[in-house]
Amino acid sequence: MPHFRIDSIRAVADAIKTVDHSFHRSPSVHHGLSLANPNERSGAGESEGVQLSSLEFTTLIFAGSLLAGFLGALTGLGGGVVVVPLLTVIFHVDIHYAIGAALVSVIATSSGAAAAYVLEGYSNIRVGMFLEMATTAGALVGATLVLYLHASVIAVIFGLVLMYSALVAFHEGSPLRADQGPDPIATWLHMDSAYPTSSGLVSYHVRGVPMGFLLMVVAGVLSGLLGIGSGAVKVLAMDKAMKLPFKVSTTTSNFMIGVTAAAGAGIYLSRGYIDPGLAMPVMLGVLAGSLTGARVLAGAKVGVLRIVFAVVIGALAIEMIYSGFTGKI
Repeated sequence: MPHFRIDSIRAVADAIKTVDHSFHRSPSVHHGLSLANPNERSGAGESEGVQLSSLEFTTLIFAGSLLAGFLGALTGLGGGVVVVPLLTVIFHVDIHYAIGAALVSVIATSSGAAAAYVLEGYSNIRVGMFLEMATTAGALVGATLVLYLHASVIAVIFGLVLMYSALVAFHEGSPLRADQGPDPIATWLHMDSAYPTSSGLVSYHVRGVPMGFLLMVVAGVLSGLLGIGSGAVKVLAMDKAMKLPFKVSTTTSNFMIGVTAAAGAGIYLSRGYIDPGLAMPVMLGVLAGSLTGARVLAGAKVGVLRIVFAVVIGALAIEMIYSGFTGKI
């Protein structure tokens, strides 16, 4: 019996090694992480790349996520747009695991900031809860699609979204617009509200509810598919389509992002694409970076930083699209 048990254990271990080799870019490595491109490691006897210990890998991931969260907070786009290309392009982590870790970080950062915005009276809870029906449904669809799409296709889509995000980084928000009167649907749903300013509460009306709802479905699909908060699309929907004040759009978007990410993260978790060893440093790094960025944003002129962010995102977008077309991801 003991001999049979030893053989069985060895057989299971060999099977696990075989499965782990098929996910050669999985972040779960006990004796170090190879950062070499998977195509460079596919042949026997080829270079194994730079070997990092778990501590070194965790430290580098935390530092990169810290920067991602900081830049994301300054632009209002969130750290997910930087984290996923950082993990896939720089660290050569499998894109499915990168997206899973990014979704966890989005949940953490949104939960912290959303409570403050709600308490201050900026977020429109009725608008957010109504639009969450669209984003949650879209996130479930997007997270399901990722299970069937090739990693290269996901990389190209992500690159295109990054290019759009780079353009949005220059967007400072729409100027104050004249009151266009109440909208029948918004009035029926009691969406009209007010937000605080230096001169007191300012009332506003919600417009274009159907168009905003449809755009939120798209935002949800992108969130579940790419592991980002899709804040750029959500702000576009509420600022342009629904004519909300820009501060209300950004804060309500932040309120919604965590719920949307949670919907997609559930599917990733069920498929085993959320690795604690990767998600933990990413979540802590993005959370710390976003809190730091929020403090800097309050009293800093971030025009130059927005340009730098747009350039970095544009470069990552080109690399993601190129890697997708060449099959390097």
